[in-house]
Amino acid sequence: MKTREYYYDNAKFILIFLVVFGHFITSFIGKKTIEEIYIFIYLFHMPAFILISGYFSKGFQKPGYVLKITKKILVPYLLFQVIYSFYYYVLLDKSELVIPILKPQWSLWFLLSLYCWHLLLFVFTKIKYSLFIALLIGLIAGYVDAIGNVLSISRTLVFFPIFLLGFYMKKEHFLKLTSNKGKIISAVVLAAMILVIHFVLVEMPKEWMYGSKSYEKLGAGWEGAFIRLLYYGMSMVMIFSFLAFVPKKEYFFTKWGARTLYIYLLHGFIIRYFRETELISFIKETGSYYLLLLFAIVVTLFLSSNIVYVMTQPILELRVDGIRNAFSRKLAARKKNREEDRKEKGGKVD
Repeated sequence: MKTREYYYDNAKFILIFLVVFGHFITSFIGKKTIEEIYIFIYLFHMPAFILISGYFSKGFQKPGYVLKITKKILVPYLLFQVIYSFYYYVLLDKSELVIPILKPQWSLWFLLSLYCWHLLLFVFTKIKYSLFIALLIGLIAGYVDAIGNVLSISRTLVFFPIFLLGFYMKKEHFLKLTSNKGKIISAVVLAAMILVIHFVLVEMPKEWMYGSKSYEKLGAGWEGAFIRLLYYGMSMVMIFSFLAFVPKKEYFFTKWGARTLYIYLLHGFIIRYFRETELISFIKETGSYYLLLLFAIVVTLFLSSNIVYVMTQPILELRVDGIRNAFSRKLAARKKNREEDRKEKGGKVD
């Protein structure tokens, strides 16, 4: 792995941890401090993921690309739609089993939208002012009440400008962000955004950050597009400020940045179960909010582990590389041990 790749893997791992942490603290939004942390995270964690995904989609015109993303993105989406439907049916004791293929279960919207964003590149990269047009569509979409969660259309249109911007970004742009000047500016921006969150955004409906509802449902009228435009701006400065401080060197967690899909798809089982337990009441009553951070760390590290990777790769990627490599390592270790034993015995004979 080249040094420059460490940066992106580090960014992805930090972001997926924030996704897990953000979902843990959702049940505690009533507490103002938790709510401010929640807004801070949600303003950039998924948009940053989307931007980075766009950056790595530059090979979309290569032969077999559509088939590749279909296997990597669409197939897991369809599979987990079914799995999560059964899981919720049992966990939430629902009276009827419903498998809404066209309406993404909870966090699965990202996979469906991601698949659509890749396909949209075939169109938008061939037209002039594509970024401006994508932004305009994202703003106009809020006026259409019929656009919603079905096929994740609303989020697909709202977040596509960020994905497209990531596609157009180059390595040089990231280098400028991580320069000393970029870090100083980013620190000032983050400090300013903390004040904005504390005095302004905490009073706004959180759904503005989700991109899943129309302006009417958010309680806005004609001014909805201007509010969304402000959220676009805040998300972008937060994304760039975050990227400015992502470490470039290799750390113990760097390799796990390649397994973010596993964490994203699997952490939902744990989060939804957590929300049905008495731990929610315990944490609220005792004020043990630090446990949420601890839970997020444990879950993220566990779902990044080799054992989870090996066991779930055949399902998530339709491959068995993990099993094959683990088996090969075990055989190599046994062979090495036999050779060492043979040398020891040979030494004693001499």
